[in-house]
Amino acid sequence: MTGTTHGPGHGAANPYLSGLYAPVRDETTAVDLPVTGTLPESLRGRYLRNGPNPLHVDDPAGYHWFGGEGMIHGVRLRDGRAEWYRNRWVRSDAVAGRLGEKLLHGPRHLDMDFAPNTHVQFFAGHCLALVEGGTLPYELDPELYTIGPFDFHGTLPGGLSAHPVVDPRNGELHAVSYCLAWPYVQYVVAGVDGRIRRHVEIPVPGHPMMHAFSLTERYVLLYDLPVVFAGNGRADGPHPAWVPGRPARLGVLPREGVAHEVRWLETDPCFVFHPMNAFEHDGRFITVHLVRYDRFFDTGRPRPGERTAHLERWTVDLAAGTVRRRRVDDRPVEYPRVDPRRLSRPHRYGYAMRERTAEADTALLKYDLERGSCVEFEVPAGGDVGEGVFVPAAPHAAEDDGWVLAYAYAPERAATDLVVLAAQDFAAGPVARVHLPVRVPLGFHGNWIPDHE
Repeated sequence: MTGTTHGPGHGAANPYLSGLYAPVRDETTAVDLPVTGTLPESLRGRYLRNGPNPLHVDDPAGYHWFGGEGMIHGVRLRDGRAEWYRNRWVRSDAVAGRLGEKLLHGPRHLDMDFAPNTHVQFFAGHCLALVEGGTLPYELDPELYTIGPFDFHGTLPGGLSAHPVVDPRNGELHAVSYCLAWPYVQYVVAGVDGRIRRHVEIPVPGHPMMHAFSLTERYVLLYDLPVVFAGNGRADGPHPAWVPGRPARLGVLPREGVAHEVRWLETDPCFVFHPMNAFEHDGRFITVHLVRYDRFFDTGRPRPGERTAHLERWTVDLAAGTVRRRRVDDRPVEYPRVDPRRLSRPHRYGYAMRERTAEADTALLKYDLERGSCVEFEVPAGGDVGEGVFVPAAPHAAEDDGWVLAYAYAPERAATDLVVLAAQDFAAGPVARVHLPVRVPLGFHGNWIPDHE
């Protein structure tokens, strides 16, 4: 194992700089990792997850989780072995400069530069670290070293969303992006050649925070909700804030439509970070499964557990122009995912992380949305688990025939495991645990990148 020490000062009074959120100080490489259980032979690739890991914090009391520079944590699996674990900061100019390294430079959007901290997505031969707000993605090599900013070969007209959707039908990438310099949001489609083939600028007043969107076979769904960027006169810049009385709207744009073709449908005030999936049925309806907050950013910068969200089913009636809501589950959840082969298509199963409460630690959940049932994998007391990512057992395997991968903190080791659960026997617990030599801080989103990609 090798490590290079660089570190932020930890602010004990700030929950995002202490405990399981605390940034790690080292970049680590470990090989031939110990495994408890048996890793499936079909898992040949890399599990990568992004998250904030600030190098330095000037104002610990004012720091918020969303603002830390991104660090990618990855595990390489092949032939029933865990070949390596690596963690690497994304080398924006600021990060490279603080580490005393040569600046990579590269293209910029509006001279903005940030080490993306939210997601990681493989597309058209490029592994991309992603963030929202107008900055470009950063490309990584197979060992997580930073190649530099990526602008889709000069064709990306702005920044990119942290939550693009790759259409399993044709492999194209879709995204809805926002930027505080724009009076619109931007819908882009990238072809399998890695170049943007289409973009639409959709006027939206008030600079709403559109963290994600939904895609169906024929439509793009836009979440214009009562969280907007305010405080342009603040010393620390604009920040998201809940605006009482602002309408909540769901926009429905035909995939090949233009801006004036968006239909805006009213819904109840709320905020949505993460949809699970959306699909059309019966010629006039769209079903959306998503995680809904009653409100968010209404008390300034949120603290862990301050607001909880629940899985809901929204039914959009395109003929009547209505949105009907129904709560699916009373558990507090986040980070919903589906089998990536089902994105924009009908799906039966979904996965989510149950949030920590005073009564229980975190857990991974598997939903059977047809039967209305849910199975839990609970972590031990004092443990924690992040987003679960579904990996099919084979390209044409059944929807829940595969594995769910997640990072889980193991309190007995004060370090993190990569847990591998059989999706069809979820409650039985992991078929394998890959024991990492370090703690992976709580973070955001990741993906499985199979070797053939």
